[in-house]
Amino acid sequence: MNGQPSPDIVDQIRDIPLYRTSIENGFFPILEKPETARGFPDNWMTPRLARALEDGAAEFVLSTGTNHARMQIIRPPYFLLKSYYALWSEHPDIAETWHQGCHRVSLTTVLATEHVARVNAKKRGTTPSPAPSLEDRRLDGRTVYLNLALDPDLWERPDAERMIAEIRREQDAHPLGRYHLDCSGYHLAHLVRKAVEWDLWDDFPQPASVITAYEYTPANVRHYLERHLRCPVVDLFGSTELGYLYYSDRDGRYHPYLDRMSLELIPVAQGSPVHSLIVTSVRNPYMPLIRYRSGDCVRTLDGSPDPAKVTRFCGREKELLPTPNGLVSHGDLDDRVRDASPRVFLTRLHAPGDDGGPVRLRYTTFDGGPLERAENTALEKLVGELTGLRCETEHRTHIPIGKSGKYAWLATERRM
Repeated sequence: MNGQPSPDIVDQIRDIPLYRTSIENGFFPILEKPETARGFPDNWMTPRLARALEDGAAEFVLSTGTNHARMQIIRPPYFLLKSYYALWSEHPDIAETWHQGCHRVSLTTVLATEHVARVNAKKRGTTPSPAPSLEDRRLDGRTVYLNLALDPDLWERPDAERMIAEIRREQDAHPLGRYHLDCSGYHLAHLVRKAVEWDLWDDFPQPASVITAYEYTPANVRHYLERHLRCPVVDLFGSTELGYLYYSDRDGRYHPYLDRMSLELIPVAQGSPVHSLIVTSVRNPYMPLIRYRSGDCVRTLDGSPDPAKVTRFCGREKELLPTPNGLVSHGDLDDRVRDASPRVFLTRLHAPGDDGGPVRLRYTTFDGGPLERAENTALEKLVGELTGLRCETEHRTHIPIGKSGKYAWLATERRM
């Protein structure tokens, strides 16, 4: 794009105050998240948007803020859901379950569940319940949310029994006894582990299809789910403000889904094979984003900045770790963990303090036990080679989740 969107896009954004100077100068710099919030919502306000807000065609929402400050967004109601449904209905591996009318059971952050409960309470003119019922957690005619706790590792047996019973209820509502499971990979892996540990696995209804769509899913987590769930497990990549941009097939290959969008890839540092994702999108008519830095990092098949060659998403730009060997992403660490042992579940990397020292990798396993000596040696060696620093590992039985209900791979504190 080289700083200049097409004339038809310029026509669509001409009245938006945020873009007035760029249109006059004939050049659009990269749009950073703080710029979208400066003067919000007046920086986006047009007569069309004002009418849409008044009649309910547009609404204010907040992003989850997992790795950055929560972003204020204006969008049509159910914007992200409609993007999800469109992809599900067209996906070459799982469209069948959409067209069969399978119910969608969603197992993700408690913040998502609470949002649905608040929306439903607002519709009824009531106060949201601290323990919303299944019907309180129903988003629409085919989607219901399960999770009622912040940290899935702290679910107890009654929590697992309740969720499995609710899944079965949704499965039984389908004439063929089928359902679609939507999840954060971490959350679903926790439920599978607990169902196996507590002898509940025989009661766990097998899904007809699975989508992971809320955060980065490590390779070991994906393989763990694929081993236990005898159905396609595909991934959607997107964000609250953009909708979905890519989908994987059942073999893990990513394909672009750029409806009213275009992309640029910019190396995160000179010579780096990791690229920042720059998005131009008019999919959301009330908050079109022009050359917007999404904050996500990607790798391509050949290291080139060709969006058609994206092979993986490797985490957030703000979570890149500077090391003697260059910037390290979540995806880079994930590759080494996968190569060392398929038993590793959660990881958190602690960078050295200002006085130097090793990097420390804390980890949990799917079976709860520490790694064998050979696995642990391989893990320390591979992470050490990645970072250029000596690595020490620590087995943990619990790694806490973040306040957003998502995991961070990189610890925020520098000293250990």
